[in-house]
Amino acid sequence: MTATHLKAVPGTPATSRSDEEWRLRRELAACYRLVAHFRMTDLIFTHISLRVPGPEHHFLINPYGLFFDEITASNLVKIGLDGRAVEPTPHMVNPAGFVIHSAIHGAREDAQCVLHTHTKSGCAVAAQKDGLLPLNQMSMEFYGNTAYHDYEGIALEMDEQKRLVADLGTKPVMILRNHGLLTVGKDPQQAFLRMYYLDKACEIQLAAQSGGAMLVIPPKEVCEHTERQFSAPYTPASDTLGDPEGYNLAWSAMLRLLDRIDPSYKD
Repeated sequence: MTATHLKAVPGTPATSRSDEEWRLRRELAACYRLVAHFRMTDLIFTHISLRVPGPEHHFLINPYGLFFDEITASNLVKIGLDGRAVEPTPHMVNPAGFVIHSAIHGAREDAQCVLHTHTKSGCAVAAQKDGLLPLNQMSMEFYGNTAYHDYEGIALEMDEQKRLVADLGTKPVMILRNHGLLTVGKDPQQAFLRMYYLDKACEIQLAAQSGGAMLVIPPKEVCEHTERQFSAPYTPASDTLGDPEGYNLAWSAMLRLLDRIDPSYKD
């Protein structure tokens, strides 16, 4: 694959998008702006993608060369699993973004949104042999649910896709060793909140390790119980309290934050 494979397509951008596609574009653009706001960017070099409904497996991804706080609903690029734009666009797509994201979209129907970062904390934990440790309640959300993929170089080789997909399996998050973090979700909200807390868990781990004191790791049974509390669907008949609306409320609050700061992501 070469950069010309993912070149811009001349012409007038599509104007006949469905209302549903515009809704998804605004959600994805909001996700980009939130990643920028919470300082999880790497200049122009990471990606968030979102599948567009339909049998074609088209998905939206960032225009190569724009900062995340420049991304809007209308300038997102729609491409197919072959990496080619499926409508006119003045923008290119980062080849590494195509390799990683198209592999996961093509293999996982539930992975509607794929989010990848190179944060300092995420990259630091990705360089540790033991990976993410259950040192805090935030990290226990991912206990037993974190995949690992060994580093093979910059993700430009199509052959790596099958190993990437095999390593991810059915898990919601993956640590790309010596590289960074990756989350998937049924929508941008889920992928973002998983990344926010995965990255926060990495920050906490590094802070705890830097103190030099002996670390307390809860028993396996407690870690497993905590993970179930995060992942098990809440039912009124349960004798355990639940917070089924917490993440929805958090996402709504963040959208209000964006609207106060700069609502141009909707454009």
